[in-house]
Amino acid sequence: MTLDDRSFDVSRPFMELTGVSRVYGSGAAEVWALRGVDLRIMPGDFVSIVGPSGSGKSTMLGLLGCLDVPTEGTIEVDGEEVTRLADAARTRVRGRSIGFVFQQFHLIPHLDAVSNVETALLYRSMKPLERREKALASLEKVGLAHRHDHRPVQLSGGEQQRVALARALVTDPKILLADEPTGALDTKNAANVMEILSGLQSIERAVVIVTHDVGIANSAARKVSMLDGRIVSDEVLR
Repeated sequence: MTLDDRSFDVSRPFMELTGVSRVYGSGAAEVWALRGVDLRIMPGDFVSIVGPSGSGKSTMLGLLGCLDVPTEGTIEVDGEEVTRLADAARTRVRGRSIGFVFQQFHLIPHLDAVSNVETALLYRSMKPLERREKALASLEKVGLAHRHDHRPVQLSGGEQQRVALARALVTDPKILLADEPTGALDTKNAANVMEILSGLQSIERAVVIVTHDVGIANSAARKVSMLDGRIVSDEVLR
C-alpha cells in the first residue's frame, strides 16, 4: 500500500516520544543529553526544533531519525514502537517512513542530479525506468527537472541542496527531517529552500527542521525550543 492509497487518521501522530531521556557515559562522566522529553509529530506538521549548542538538538535528531535509541522512554513511528527493535528492523522503519536532508549535501560527484536522486531507490524493488521516472518527478517538485543531467560541480549550492531534498523526497517519507538545511547557503538560497520545505507539508507528510537559527525556526508553523536537554516551549506560530 502506498501513501496515496492510505486513509490517514490525522489524530494519530506520525511520531511520538514519551518520557525520552538519553544518557552518555556513566558515573562521574555521565552526561544527560535529553531529559524526560515528550513530543508528538502530527500529520501536516511543519515543525522547527531550535536551541543553542548543547541544548540536545543533535541527540533529538538522532532519535527522531531512528539512528539511536533512548536510555529511558519510548518512541513510536506510525504507531510502531521502535525503542526495542534490533538495528536491522529500525533501519527498515527508517527507510520506510523517514527522509533526511543535511547541511552538507552528500551528493556523489560523478553522478548527475537525477542519478543522485535515484540512489535512494536502489534497494527497492523497482525497474530502472521506474526509478528514473520517480527521480525526475522528485526533481520537478523542487524545480530542478531542467537540470537533471548536471553533475554537482555544475550546480550552485542552492541547487545542490535542492537535489539533496529531491533525494529525500523520492521515497515518499512520512517524516522529512532537515538538519540545518540552510546552514551552508546564502540568504537568497536559504529562503528558497525554506519556501520549498514549507510547500511540502501535507496531510501525508510532516516536515521537521533542526536549526540553531531563530529566524529559520520562526519560518515554520510550529516551533519547539530546547535548552539543557529539555523542551522549554512548543509554540504554534501560524
